[in-house]
Amino acid sequence: MPRLLANLSPGENGRITHVAGEADVRHQLLEMGLTSGTLVRMVRVAPLGDPLELHVRGYRLSVRKSEAAMVTIEGD
Repeated sequence: MPRLLANLSPGENGRITHVAGEADVRHQLLEMGLTSGTLVRMVRVAPLGDPLELHVRGYRLSVRKSEAAMVTIEGD
């Protein structure tokens, strides 16, 4: 069942199925390694809910919640 990356809880995994958004933001997310088929794990959420820390492709990445809301994932 598809869901948004922004809705993962810490410790949950998902596999990216689609990256949406305006061209410049979408391009930036793709350059950071958030591409279709990539496994991503939510590491933690900042105390006020933004940013999110992700583990993707062997490194940790911080993204805004609004950016993570553009990434569709499926449970893995």
